[in-house]
Amino acid sequence: GTSTAAQSRSKRTGSLLREYMGKADGGIRTILVPLPAGYDARPHGDPIMTPDPAAKPRWFALPLLLLGLLGFVSAWVLLALLLARQCAWLAPLAALDMVLLLAIGRWPAGAGRAGLAFAGTALAIVLANFGIAAGELGQSFGMRPWESATMLGANHAWTLLQMANTPLDLAFYASGLLLALVVGFSARRRGPSVR
Repeated sequence: GTSTAAQSRSKRTGSLLREYMGKADGGIRTILVPLPAGYDARPHGDPIMTPDPAAKPRWFALPLLLLGLLGFVSAWVLLALLLARQCAWLAPLAALDMVLLLAIGRWPAGAGRAGLAFAGTALAIVLANFGIAAGELGQSFGMRPWESATMLGANHAWTLLQMANTPLDLAFYASGLLLALVVGFSARRRGPSVR
């Protein structure tokens, strides 16, 4: 039978690819043909190594982190009030969420991302605990959590949280903070891109 041939250059190896379509078996056969030594398959002109654009922090990373933090804290408070528990097991998830939000915002991995993830997780733990205390107090007076939060003093909140948090809850908070540091430092770093 007759066959047609098409040629193209492999982007990965620079080798010449020949594809034969045979009518006898209806299949396509690809043959990799090595090119002669010294053949340069790159386009003319050397590519310029540019730093990865993800290597410098983006302006929207911090607002994204703040919005994500507030959303996570709201969900944490609502779940805790619904279950009538502290739900401290959400602290490691908050840490992963903070690191993920910073990665989405293209904040470079390393000490900066780890520090921001740690601070975000710590703030999420504090705000969630304050919101839970305000919600519990508000239920006693028939108020919404945000209404009772304005009347809840720091000393009263601290007393309520000392009574509500168990050693297991504190262990979850500590593991969340540690996880934020570890994952923030060890998140995958991108190399420079060729453009």
